[in-house]
Amino acid sequence: MDKLSTRKGAISDIEIIVQFQKNMALETEERILLESSIRSGVTEVIGDEQKGTYLVAEHEGKIIGSLLITYEWSDWRNGWFWWIQSVYVKKEWRRKGVYSHLYDEVKKLSLNEGNVCGIRLYVEKENKIAQTVYKNLGMYDTKYLLYETEFSEDAT
Repeated sequence: MDKLSTRKGAISDIEIIVQFQKNMALETEERILLESSIRSGVTEVIGDEQKGTYLVAEHEGKIIGSLLITYEWSDWRNGWFWWIQSVYVKKEWRRKGVYSHLYDEVKKLSLNEGNVCGIRLYVEKENKIAQTVYKNLGMYDTKYLLYETEFSEDAT
């Protein structure tokens, strides 16, 4: 993986990130998402870092994976949690260290900020492979469960 690099997502990456998100929703939740909604959402993030930051992994100039970092303020800790979301690695690149490379970059960036108190993510209960990867990177499952109320019509 010596030719693997990571950088922040840019406007020129929008279309591939949109495709990654469509693929991920279909693979993980068997959901077909509205492409125009995804494109708008990705474009919002690329244009406004307060909403989040995409990281993309490249091999020889080709994007092979990405993830989204979003931010949650913790009043208990007086610091930020960085949430890893929307992780996608092309099928042919899975189990080759691409996610680990992206995670290492998230960790490095968060530690450099000085006010990040932790990194969090959520994972499908059935996705045992991803859970093993996360544990092998030093992450652990918490005592929290995730609950939500969705308002978007295309989120079903």
